Amino acid sequence: MSWSIPLRAVLAALAIHTLWGGNPVAVKLGLEAFPPLWSGLLRFTLGSACIAAWALFARIPLRPAPGEWPALLGIGVLFTLQIALMNFGFNATAAVNGSVLISSNPLFGMLFAHLLVPGDRMRPQRALGALLAFAGVVLVLARGAPPTVSGHGDWIVLASACLLGFRLALSGRLLKRVNEVRLAFWQGLVSLPLFAVGALATESIRYADIGLAPLAGIFYQGVLVAGIAFTVNFRLIRHYTPSVMMSFNFVAPVVGVLLGATILGEPVTAGLIGGMLLVAAGLVLIARR
Repeated sequence: MSWSIPLRAVLAALAIHTLWGGNPVAVKLGLEAFPPLWSGLLRFTLGSACIAAWALFARIPLRPAPGEWPALLGIGVLFTLQIALMNFGFNATAAVNGSVLISSNPLFGMLFAHLLVPGDRMRPQRALGALLAFAGVVLVLARGAPPTVSGHGDWIVLASACLLGFRLALSGRLLKRVNEVRLAFWQGLVSLPLFAVGALATESIRYADIGLAPLAGIFYQGVLVAGIAFTVNFRLIRHYTPSVMMSFNFVAPVVGVLLGATILGEPVTAGLIGGMLLVAAGLVLIARR
């Protein structure tokens, strides 16, 4: 396969998207004790602390320049909405469904990047990949949710995937003038008061259910995904086009389905496997040179 980026960047992209593949399972584990908005608050408290520690070690200034404030605040609000939708959606569907649907974000990201990021244009091969991945999404939606969860969760996750694609395309434009560590830090920091207000007003932690699994889920989301994967991904997006970097997400649905079935014991049907393979094949076409 011929890639548009160097091998070391390919390996880094595969590693962080493998981490993202485990995120739906980690979210489901965390939701056993911490409702969606509390999960977001705890996750990005950890993630922001990790990024701040790295910035201090690497001597990267986190204070935005005067002209950066509006963009950072705007993308922080968009980030909060996207994560909240994702958590509510995962709470209402199976991790195996959510893994495939949230992995469709490059479809939307590619379309938005075509409009927003100079030089990041859609080509015929990418358009074919988008059609294949969209067919996979349709197959998963047609399969419906397992009988143990409600059907609307799939659609909420798909809405979150659309917002995620839009956010990453905007980030690709913003990273032309903002350091990637500062962007990762501020999008998480802006979300904290918003998550806190919503969580305190509408949700209650289920203290009796707090145990190793929910705490491990929050740690995975906060440290490995929000703290490490976000920062590395922004660094890659800074140096390469957003749509190509997002397309490495073809790894995530495979990892997510395998972990959902193995750890959570969720059912894997022929329709789900077909949808997963179509999404993965489409994203490979998007990623190739």
